[in-house]
Amino acid sequence: MTHLKSLREFIAALDEIGDVQRIDAEVDWNLEAGAVIRRSYDLLAPAPLFTNLTGYQGTGFRLFGAPGALSSGEHRFARIALAVGLPAEATGQEIVEALAAARAKPGIPPVVVDAASAPCKQNIVVGDDIDLFAFPTPLIHGNDGGRYLQTYGMNIVRTPDGSWTNWSINRMMIAGRDTLACLIPAPQHLGVIRALWAAEGKPMPIALAIGVEPGLPFVGGMPIPQGEDESHYLGALFGEGIELVPAQTVDLLVPATAEMVVEGYISLDETVMEGPFNEFPGYIATDASPKALFRVTAVTYRDDAIQPVVAAGPPVEEDHTIIGTTSAAEILYLLREADLPIASCWYNFEAAVHWLTIAVRGDWHETSKLSSAELIDRIADVIFAGKPSVNAPKILVVEDDVDITDLSQVVWAFATRSHPERGEFHFPHKVSMQLAVYLSEEEQHTFMAGKVIYNCLLADLFPAGARPVKGSFENGWPAEIQERVLTNWEGYGYK
Repeated sequence: MTHLKSLREFIAALDEIGDVQRIDAEVDWNLEAGAVIRRSYDLLAPAPLFTNLTGYQGTGFRLFGAPGALSSGEHRFARIALAVGLPAEATGQEIVEALAAARAKPGIPPVVVDAASAPCKQNIVVGDDIDLFAFPTPLIHGNDGGRYLQTYGMNIVRTPDGSWTNWSINRMMIAGRDTLACLIPAPQHLGVIRALWAAEGKPMPIALAIGVEPGLPFVGGMPIPQGEDESHYLGALFGEGIELVPAQTVDLLVPATAEMVVEGYISLDETVMEGPFNEFPGYIATDASPKALFRVTAVTYRDDAIQPVVAAGPPVEEDHTIIGTTSAAEILYLLREADLPIASCWYNFEAAVHWLTIAVRGDWHETSKLSSAELIDRIADVIFAGKPSVNAPKILVVEDDVDITDLSQVVWAFATRSHPERGEFHFPHKVSMQLAVYLSEEEQHTFMAGKVIYNCLLADLFPAGARPVKGSFENGWPAEIQERVLTNWEGYGYK
């Protein structure tokens, strides 16, 4: 594992493999930067680093777009892999396996370091000097209700009794010089902790850390159990605690190398209009509504601070890579803990975290003595019990002869193996995301909706040795013919 301890180390590592596009030409923070970021997703282009933003020349402030998106060529998952300590060429399944393995390890708590030398404390602004508009926060989409400071930062909060610190990502829009409008859904851990503060009649202290070390946004989007600290899990992943320092005006610890930290309190009862803002299902947002008010008490930031930005929308962007990768890892861990014969799990990013694929071992029927229907019921009992499957309304279960990270193979398996009448297993009234466009108003407000599992398993339909075999290059020709073709490929005139 290689632990990149700052956003700047991460950008340097990406630059080494040609996955950063430095843009020194003037770019307007007002929509133009967001459009460039969105276009970079569509083309799998290098991540844009904007250095010359309209109205902010001479400040040193920069924007870094698409920090956790996909890349082109052999390093498709490089931004995910490097963030979690793996080589740039790691496969999707290798990333999920590493994340799942770390869940089985004891957590390693953070290390508190000297605040005086912490990069995040190079500049400190408090009181009347606070002005969130001093930073080149972009107006990202053409329909956005405002400038979103928080699209890839960490919301850090702690329970009133100090027993649990939670790290999460929820969007925040600038409402004024020293205020933010915050999306805080009640079922999410951020909402759970806010409810505890409200029960005591107190505003919730919060620190928003922006431009943090690259592993943090991924664990912030991971559905680990309530009460567990994401920073401890990240320590287990890297084998060492991450480095934190005390915040300036609230009793919280924040990442020492963060580019920017915004501190303050979530008001007990004040709200402010927020939205619209496009989200991960991939549609143009049109609704605004009152959201919780964040009153800022301090801003600390690095010299020449870099603000990461996500232009949420159709796949594939960071909502899909973060939620998909880490949720797949948590589900894989839970299913294996339940002693089920699971080979791997994967959210196909192209399905905007509406579609989870689970691969079971090829010998599952012989070793478990279960039918496919019984196995699917066991899977449902595990993953529908709580948060991990919130973003899995549709689930495919296949054997591991399918590379579930290859969408073309998943579509082929689904189309040819799932019976159109007997292949669907429905599970009504399960915990659900609220943003799917097909949900009713009641389902959106209650966070409860139906789920479906598609049975694409073959092993219990055929006697041993007679199961259909994929007629692929690897399976359909003798080894010597395969080798001859591969050796002579360029000789045939192919490049």
